[in-house]
Formats: sequence, structure tokens, C-alpha cells
Amino acid sequence: MKWLYIAAGIALYVKMLLMQNPAPDLSGMSITELVVKDCGLPNAVSGIIFRNRLYDTIYEVVVFTIAILGASFLLANERQSCAIYQFKDEPSIVLARLGATISALVGIELAIRGHLSPGGGFAAGVAGGTAIGLVAITSSPQLMQKIYKRWHAATWEKVSVLVFIVLSVITLAGYELPHGELGALFSGGIVPILNILVAVKVALGSWAVILVFIRYRGLL
Repeated sequence: MKWLYIAAGIALYVKMLLMQNPAPDLSGMSITELVVKDCGLPNAVSGIIFRNRLYDTIYEVVVFTIAILGASFLLANERQSCAIYQFKDEPSIVLARLGATISALVGIELAIRGHLSPGGGFAAGVAGGTAIGLVAITSSPQLMQKIYKRWHAATWEKVSVLVFIVLSVITLAGYELPHGELGALFSGGIVPILNILVAVKVALGSWAVILVFIRYRGLL
């Protein structure tokens, strides 16, 4: 019976390799134009990531979540670092915090308008995580940990993942919000919401990893 399953699997694989897929009718439109028309987004990349290939994006978010949990798990049994290496001179602190402010503003812009221009949720989360990292190397670790717990960042991170998965499943089931006017801020259906959720997830997840590495490694 086992060999029967193997033979059936090989036969199916060969059939998929040899099967001819009919070429799509582009009707004089480029692939990018078709994606923009189908998603209602000027940013075709966001349309592909958060709609046409949303199934892949769900697992990308899950993989990032597992990576954060893995960092905490693997370092949990190590001795905490006694020395924390940070910027002490005033010019470096000012420049780092200025960079953090700019990076945070860029992250907010990418999260809100990522479906209209280059950028998106992942890029916004990276910018937010960079801002948090720049603040971390100029601030007290105890203060960073206190703020992290006060605002329940770990809880918000988990909530953002769960909401993202739920909305993604609903979208994959065929239920979508109206696309709205192409190029408007409130357009693109569910994509802007997914953008913001991913940005929150990546930024807060980066914050958690930064705190772990500061605690066990002394810095990033």
C-alpha cells in the first residue's frame, strides 16, 4: 500500500510538470496593470503580498512569531549579562534619538500609506524596530523593560497576529471590503488594515528581541 501511495504521488508530480497551463488573456494590459485593477491599489507589490499571495504572507508572519519565541527560549537558560554597552557621550545620544524619531515617523508613514506608495507593513515594522533599537542603546534597560510591560506590548503583539490571521482567512474565503477610489487613502479594501497589523507585529516583535539580547548579551 505504501508503494501505491508513492507511485500515485510520482505520477501526479509528473502530470503537473507536463501539464500545459493556458496563457492568460491580458487584453493588451501588462501584468502590473492587471494586479492594480484587481486589487484596487497603486502599489502592486502590496496587492500581491496582502491579497494575491496572502496565503504565503500568513506563514511569513507566523515564522516571524516563532523566531521571536525561539530567541527567548534559546537564551532563557543563559546567564544575564552584567555589562550593558551603550552610548554615553551626548552627541551620540542626540544623533541616535534624532535618528529614532525620523525612523519612527517613516514607519508610521509606511504603515498608513504603504498601499499607495513604495513600502508596506514589513518595511514599516522594520523602521519601527530600528527606532526602538536606537532608543534602547541610549536609554536605561530597566526603563525600556518597564515601558514594554506598562503598555502590554507582548499582548498587543499577539493580538495583532491573531487579528491578522482571522482577517486573512476571511479574505481568502472570498469576503472583501470595497476597494474604494484608486489612489485614495481609504482604498484597497482590507490591505491597509493588514499593512498596519503587520507593522505593529514586526515593530513590537523587534522590541521583544532587542530586550532579550540586551539582557543576555549586553546589547544587540
